Amino acid sequence: MAKYKKKRARELQHDRFRDTTMGFFDRLGNALEGKGRTILYTLGGLLLAGLLVIVFVKWSHKKSDEARQALGRAITITKAPVMATPVVGNTELTFTSDVERAQKAIAEFEKVAAKYGDPYKTQSLYFIASNRLVLDRQKGLTELEQLSKSNITEVATLSKFALAQANESDGKFDQAAQLYTEIARLNSPTVSAETANLRLAKVYEKQGKKKEAADLLFNMVDAARKAKGSDNQPIPTSAAAREAADELQKLDPERYATLPPETPVLAG
Repeated sequence: MAKYKKKRARELQHDRFRDTTMGFFDRLGNALEGKGRTILYTLGGLLLAGLLVIVFVKWSHKKSDEARQALGRAITITKAPVMATPVVGNTELTFTSDVERAQKAIAEFEKVAAKYGDPYKTQSLYFIASNRLVLDRQKGLTELEQLSKSNITEVATLSKFALAQANESDGKFDQAAQLYTEIARLNSPTVSAETANLRLAKVYEKQGKKKEAADLLFNMVDAARKAKGSDNQPIPTSAAAREAADELQKLDPERYATLPPETPVLAG
Protein backbone atom coordinates (compact mmCIF):
# COMPACT_ATOMS: atom_id res chain seq x y z
CA MET A 1 0.00 0.00 0.00
CA ALA A 2 2.82 2.38 0.90
CA LYS A 3 4.59 1.59 -2.38
CA TYR A 4 1.41 2.30 -4.32
CA LYS A 5 1.03 5.72 -2.68
CA LYS A 6 4.61 6.71 -3.50
CA LYS A 7 4.16 5.58 -7.09
CA ARG A 8 0.90 7.53 -7.40
CA ALA A 9 2.55 10.64 -5.94
CA ARG A 10 5.33 10.48 -8.55
CA GLU A 11 2.73 10.10 -11.32
CA LEU A 12 0.80 13.13 -10.11
CA GLN A 13 4.01 15.19 -9.84
CA HIS A 14 4.95 14.19 -13.39
CA ASP A 15 1.49 15.16 -14.64
CA ARG A 16 1.75 18.59 -13.04
CA PHE A 17 5.14 19.15 -14.71
CA ARG A 18 3.72 18.05 -18.06
CA ASP A 19 0.66 20.25 -17.64
CA THR A 20 2.77 23.25 -16.69
CA THR A 21 5.16 22.74 -19.61
CA MET A 22 2.46 22.15 -22.18
CA GLY A 23 0.52 25.09 -20.82
CA PHE A 24 3.51 27.34 -21.42
CA PHE A 25 3.82 26.22 -25.03
CA ASP A 26 0.07 26.55 -25.53
CA ARG A 27 0.18 30.14 -24.26
CA LEU A 28 3.21 30.88 -26.49
CA GLY A 29 1.41 29.38 -29.47
CA ASN A 30 -1.67 31.50 -28.79
CA ALA A 31 0.46 34.62 -28.47
CA LEU A 32 2.19 33.94 -31.77
CA GLU A 33 -0.95 32.82 -33.57
CA GLY A 34 -1.35 34.74 -36.80
CA LYS A 35 2.18 36.15 -36.58
CA GLY A 36 4.05 33.32 -38.25
CA ARG A 37 4.61 35.27 -41.45
CA THR A 38 6.00 38.24 -39.50
CA ILE A 39 8.39 35.99 -37.62
CA LEU A 40 9.54 34.37 -40.83
CA TYR A 41 10.12 37.79 -42.38
CA THR A 42 12.09 38.85 -39.30
CA LEU A 43 14.25 35.73 -39.35
CA GLY A 44 14.72 36.11 -43.08
CA GLY A 45 15.77 39.72 -42.60
CA LEU A 46 18.33 38.77 -39.97
CA LEU A 47 19.71 36.06 -42.24
CA LEU A 48 19.94 38.47 -45.16
CA ALA A 49 21.68 41.06 -42.97
CA GLY A 50 24.22 38.43 -41.89
CA LEU A 51 24.87 37.46 -45.50
CA LEU A 52 25.29 41.12 -46.48
CA VAL A 53 27.86 41.60 -43.70
CA ILE A 54 29.82 38.58 -44.96
CA VAL A 55 29.68 39.83 -48.55
CA PHE A 56 30.74 43.34 -47.48
CA VAL A 57 33.72 42.05 -45.47
CA LYS A 58 34.91 39.95 -48.41
CA TRP A 59 34.40 42.86 -50.80
CA SER A 60 36.23 45.22 -48.44
CA HIS A 61 39.21 42.88 -48.19
CA LYS A 62 39.29 42.54 -51.96
CA LYS A 63 39.18 46.31 -52.46
CA SER A 64 41.92 46.80 -49.87
CA ASP A 65 44.13 44.29 -51.68
CA GLU A 66 43.45 46.04 -54.98
CA ALA A 67 44.25 49.43 -53.45
CA ARG A 68 47.51 48.20 -51.94
CA GLN A 69 48.59 46.68 -55.24
CA ALA A 70 47.71 49.86 -57.16
CA LEU A 71 49.57 51.98 -54.62
CA GLY A 72 52.55 49.64 -54.83
CA ARG A 73 52.69 49.96 -58.62
CA ALA A 74 52.65 53.75 -58.36
CA ILE A 75 55.39 53.71 -55.71
CA THR A 76 57.50 51.51 -57.99
CA ILE A 77 57.41 54.31 -60.56
CA THR A 78 58.54 56.85 -57.94
CA LYS A 79 61.52 54.63 -57.02
CA ALA A 80 62.52 53.87 -60.62
CA PRO A 81 66.01 55.13 -61.56
CA VAL A 82 66.59 58.06 -63.89
CA MET A 83 68.98 57.28 -66.76
CA ALA A 84 69.59 59.93 -69.38
CA THR A 85 70.99 57.24 -71.68
CA PRO A 86 69.11 53.93 -71.54
CA VAL A 87 71.28 50.84 -71.19
CA VAL A 88 70.94 48.38 -74.05
CA GLY A 89 69.22 45.19 -72.93
CA ASN A 90 68.00 46.69 -69.64
CA THR A 91 64.46 45.53 -68.81
CA GLU A 92 64.16 47.55 -65.59
CA LEU A 93 61.74 50.47 -65.48
CA THR A 94 63.69 53.69 -65.99
CA PHE A 95 63.04 57.30 -66.94
CA THR A 96 65.12 59.79 -68.87
CA SER A 97 64.52 62.64 -66.40
CA ASP A 98 63.09 63.48 -62.98
CA VAL A 99 60.33 65.43 -64.68
CA GLU A 100 59.24 62.44 -66.78
CA ARG A 101 59.22 60.18 -63.73
CA ALA A 102 57.28 62.69 -61.62
CA GLN A 103 54.65 63.14 -64.33
CA LYS A 104 54.14 59.40 -64.70
CA ALA A 105 54.05 58.85 -60.93
CA ILE A 106 51.50 61.62 -60.35
CA ALA A 107 49.24 60.17 -63.05
CA GLU A 108 49.28 56.75 -61.35
CA PHE A 109 48.73 58.13 -57.85
CA GLU A 110 45.82 60.23 -59.12
CA LYS A 111 44.16 57.03 -60.36
CA VAL A 112 44.50 55.48 -56.89
CA ALA A 113 43.20 58.62 -55.16
CA ALA A 114 40.18 58.76 -57.48
CA LYS A 115 39.25 55.08 -57.14
CA TYR A 116 39.90 54.20 -53.49
CA GLY A 117 39.08 55.68 -50.10
CA ASP A 118 41.31 56.36 -47.12
CA PRO A 119 43.96 55.63 -46.09
CA TYR A 120 44.98 54.91 -49.69
CA LYS A 121 43.55 58.15 -51.06
CA THR A 122 45.39 60.39 -48.61
CA GLN A 123 48.58 58.34 -48.95
CA SER A 124 48.37 58.87 -52.71
CA LEU A 125 47.86 62.61 -52.21
CA TYR A 126 51.09 62.68 -50.19
CA PHE A 127 53.03 61.03 -53.01
CA ILE A 128 51.42 63.37 -55.53
CA ALA A 129 52.53 66.39 -53.50
CA SER A 130 56.06 65.00 -53.09
CA ASN A 131 56.42 64.43 -56.82
CA ARG A 132 54.82 67.79 -57.52
CA LEU A 133 57.89 69.46 -56.01
CA VAL A 134 59.75 68.54 -59.19
CA LEU A 135 57.14 70.08 -61.50
CA ASP A 136 55.66 72.97 -59.51
CA ARG A 137 57.56 73.42 -56.27
CA GLN A 138 55.29 76.02 -54.70
CA LYS A 139 52.14 74.00 -55.40
CA GLY A 140 53.81 70.89 -54.01
CA LEU A 141 54.78 72.75 -50.83
CA THR A 142 51.23 74.04 -50.41
CA GLU A 143 49.82 70.52 -50.78
CA LEU A 144 52.31 69.14 -48.26
CA GLU A 145 51.41 71.90 -45.82
CA GLN A 146 47.75 70.90 -46.06
CA LEU A 147 48.56 67.20 -45.69
CA SER A 148 50.72 67.87 -42.62
CA LYS A 149 47.41 68.55 -40.83
CA SER A 150 45.83 65.28 -41.96
CA ASN A 151 44.07 63.11 -39.38
CA ILE A 152 45.98 60.16 -40.81
CA THR A 153 49.04 60.33 -38.57
CA GLU A 154 51.40 58.55 -40.96
CA VAL A 155 50.64 60.96 -43.79
CA ALA A 156 50.78 64.02 -41.53
CA THR A 157 54.24 63.03 -40.23
CA LEU A 158 55.64 62.20 -43.67
CA SER A 159 54.30 65.46 -45.09
CA LYS A 160 55.87 67.47 -42.28
CA PHE A 161 59.19 65.68 -42.80
CA ALA A 162 59.05 66.35 -46.56
CA LEU A 163 58.36 70.03 -45.81
CA ALA A 164 61.33 70.16 -43.46
CA GLN A 165 63.60 68.62 -46.10
CA ALA A 166 62.33 71.06 -48.72
CA ASN A 167 62.98 74.01 -46.41
CA GLU A 168 66.44 72.68 -45.66
CA SER A 169 67.32 72.36 -49.34
CA ASP A 170 65.94 75.87 -49.96
CA GLY A 171 68.19 77.29 -47.24
CA LYS A 172 65.28 78.04 -44.90
CA PHE A 173 67.09 76.57 -41.94
CA ASP A 174 65.01 78.09 -39.15
CA GLN A 175 61.78 76.67 -40.60
CA ALA A 176 63.44 73.32 -41.21
CA ALA A 177 64.82 73.17 -37.67
CA GLN A 178 61.40 73.92 -36.19
CA LEU A 179 59.75 71.13 -38.19
CA TYR A 180 62.48 68.59 -37.38
CA THR A 181 62.15 69.47 -33.70
CA GLU A 182 58.38 68.90 -33.82
CA ILE A 183 58.83 65.53 -35.53
CA ALA A 184 61.48 64.44 -33.02
CA ARG A 185 59.08 65.20 -30.16
CA LEU A 186 56.41 63.04 -31.78
CA ASN A 187 58.83 60.09 -32.00
CA SER A 188 56.54 58.48 -34.53
CA PRO A 189 57.26 54.99 -35.90
CA THR A 190 56.86 56.58 -39.34
CA VAL A 191 59.77 59.00 -38.80
CA SER A 192 61.74 58.17 -35.67
CA ALA A 193 63.12 60.75 -33.27
CA GLU A 194 66.64 59.62 -34.22
CA THR A 195 66.01 60.31 -37.92
CA ALA A 196 64.55 63.75 -37.20
CA ASN A 197 67.34 64.64 -34.76
CA LEU A 198 70.00 63.58 -37.25
CA ARG A 199 68.56 65.98 -39.83
CA LEU A 200 68.25 68.67 -37.14
CA ALA A 201 71.93 68.27 -36.25
CA LYS A 202 72.88 68.70 -39.90
CA VAL A 203 70.78 71.86 -40.07
CA TYR A 204 72.62 73.17 -36.99
CA GLU A 205 75.90 72.51 -38.77
CA LYS A 206 74.73 74.50 -41.79
CA GLN A 207 73.76 77.34 -39.45
CA GLY A 208 77.21 77.28 -37.91
CA LYS A 209 75.86 75.98 -34.59
CA LYS A 210 78.52 73.32 -34.19
CA LYS A 211 78.20 72.95 -30.42
CA GLU A 212 74.42 72.41 -30.65
CA ALA A 213 74.97 69.90 -33.43
CA ALA A 214 77.68 68.03 -31.49
CA ASP A 215 75.55 67.94 -28.34
CA LEU A 216 72.61 66.51 -30.22
CA LEU A 217 74.70 63.92 -32.05
CA PHE A 218 76.50 62.87 -28.87
CA ASN A 219 73.25 62.41 -26.94
CA MET A 220 71.79 60.36 -29.78
CA VAL A 221 74.72 57.98 -30.05
CA ASP A 222 75.25 57.74 -26.29
CA ALA A 223 71.60 56.77 -25.72
CA ALA A 224 71.64 54.30 -28.61
CA ARG A 225 74.77 52.52 -27.35
CA LYS A 226 73.43 52.25 -23.82
CA ALA A 227 69.95 51.10 -24.80
CA LYS A 228 68.86 47.64 -23.70
CA GLY A 229 65.79 45.56 -24.33
CA SER A 230 63.43 43.88 -21.88
CA ASP A 231 65.88 40.96 -21.70
CA ASN A 232 68.62 43.38 -20.56
CA GLN A 233 70.51 42.75 -23.79
CA PRO A 234 71.87 45.57 -26.02
CA ILE A 235 69.50 46.80 -28.72
CA PRO A 236 70.93 46.89 -32.27
CA THR A 237 72.03 50.40 -33.20
CA SER A 238 69.83 52.01 -35.85
CA ALA A 239 71.14 53.31 -39.16
CA ALA A 240 70.40 56.87 -38.01
CA ALA A 241 72.45 56.39 -34.81
CA ARG A 242 75.37 54.95 -36.78
CA GLU A 243 75.28 57.88 -39.18
CA ALA A 244 75.12 60.25 -36.21
CA ALA A 245 78.29 58.64 -34.83
CA ASP A 246 80.07 59.20 -38.15
CA GLU A 247 78.93 62.83 -38.22
CA LEU A 248 80.10 63.42 -34.66
CA GLN A 249 83.49 61.87 -35.40
CA LYS A 250 83.97 64.35 -38.25
CA LEU A 251 82.55 67.31 -36.37
CA ASP A 252 84.13 66.78 -32.94
CA PRO A 253 86.64 63.87 -32.76
CA GLU A 254 87.45 64.56 -29.11
CA ARG A 255 83.82 64.37 -28.07
CA TYR A 256 83.39 61.24 -30.14
CA ALA A 257 86.26 59.57 -28.28
CA THR A 258 84.36 59.90 -24.97
CA LEU A 259 81.42 57.83 -26.19
CA PRO A 260 80.89 54.37 -24.69
CA PRO A 261 82.03 51.64 -27.08
CA GLU A 262 79.39 50.08 -29.28
CA THR A 263 78.40 46.73 -27.78
CA PRO A 264 78.24 43.94 -30.35
CA VAL A 265 74.82 42.33 -30.52
CA LEU A 266 74.78 38.55 -30.41
CA ALA A 267 72.89 36.89 -33.22
CA GLY A 268 69.79 34.93 -32.25
